[in-house]
Amino acid sequence: MRLRIRNGRVLDPANSVDQVTDLYVAGGRIVSLGRPPSGFHADQTLDASNRIVIPGIVDLAVRLREPGQEHKATIASETRAAAAGGVTSLCCPPDTQPVVDTPAEVKLVQQRAADAGMCRVHVLGALTQGLHGKALSEMAALREAGCIGLSNALEPLPDTLVLRRAMEYAESQRLTLHLTPLDHRLANHGCAHEGVIATRLGLPGIPEAAETAAVGQQLALVEQTGARVHFGRLSTDRALRMVARARHDGLPVTADTSIHHLFLTEADIDDYNALCHTLPPMRTLRDREALRNGIREGTLQAVCSDHQPHDPDAKCAPFAETEPGISAVETLLPLMLRLVDENAVDLASAVAKITCEPASILGIDAGTLGIGRPADVCIFEPEASWTLGPTTMVSQGKNNPMCGSELRGRACYTVLAGQVVHGPGGPADPVHD
Repeated sequence: MRLRIRNGRVLDPANSVDQVTDLYVAGGRIVSLGRPPSGFHADQTLDASNRIVIPGIVDLAVRLREPGQEHKATIASETRAAAAGGVTSLCCPPDTQPVVDTPAEVKLVQQRAADAGMCRVHVLGALTQGLHGKALSEMAALREAGCIGLSNALEPLPDTLVLRRAMEYAESQRLTLHLTPLDHRLANHGCAHEGVIATRLGLPGIPEAAETAAVGQQLALVEQTGARVHFGRLSTDRALRMVARARHDGLPVTADTSIHHLFLTEADIDDYNALCHTLPPMRTLRDREALRNGIREGTLQAVCSDHQPHDPDAKCAPFAETEPGISAVETLLPLMLRLVDENAVDLASAVAKITCEPASILGIDAGTLGIGRPADVCIFEPEASWTLGPTTMVSQGKNNPMCGSELRGRACYTVLAGQVVHGPGGPADPVHD
């Protein structure tokens, strides 16, 4: 397939490109920017006039639910939703049923993602067997099977010696640990930020210290072992400052936050809205503004969707008994554009946080439109207005607190390895649901 993307504003932060021009694709790779290669004849032309052409989005945290929880979602449904959101590469945590702790589970996810053909799926292997936090997984075998990193997802790692040994083993395999810092003993089965609102609602709280204590412990072990660690879904100002200091001191750490933590706060649970039940919880307005500053200043290298699709029953219970998580892969792009509209970040930086920078964290060949690189492209219309809701969402999970809200900016074409996987009339077009 030879593809011409015509007359779009090509924005590629990795190569400092921002110009209205044409992009040419052949053999699944970018072959030229501006002028066509000699003898090039397009099999297909996409008109990108008044649209913005960026590298395919790279999402650092997308739950696919398969294997084991197909009543919530499947690899096919969620990679289709990812394509509809402009995502061409995603990273899935290992907390499926069964847990991804052997090469067999890795191969299963890879094969079903390849069969779906909508998105590149990169697998995180389990840090410990069964995610039980006791015995280390066979990290070398997981790396050979194709895992690009290791995680214990949201399961506790109470034994610091196990975590130290895990870091040493992972470093010997040149694998990055993806950690969501949370001291489960301090969290004590809480479901909301420990503060005035949780107290008034009678909800058990999760203190800021549950995150900062875990960050401090993990940073101490990074300094001891030299392991590469990515802190996922930071939610507090204090934890962010700790990571900033560690990076200043030269420790090999990176960090992200979720897109919903850049907009929602503890106030959004005031009516027991279970759609705002997340882990880590929504924090204070001060924390939210600190996270936005972290995006601007570079302390946070990436923003992810932290996509967690649920069936309706998972959110239909008293707040504390509901399952945490938001179905958010389709709102990552429009909400990043809202940050730009609110002058929280400039457009080039916003695009970098969801393309080249998360690709660098994962160590994958993605997030750029450089010549010779894979032709993974997102074309979006920045002024397109649409209403988020069950009929406009492609994901099998409809659990998003912004349902009913009007969003601006939407992917109109998603190209994966030179093939259009989402577009008008394409396989991820929600009109055909």
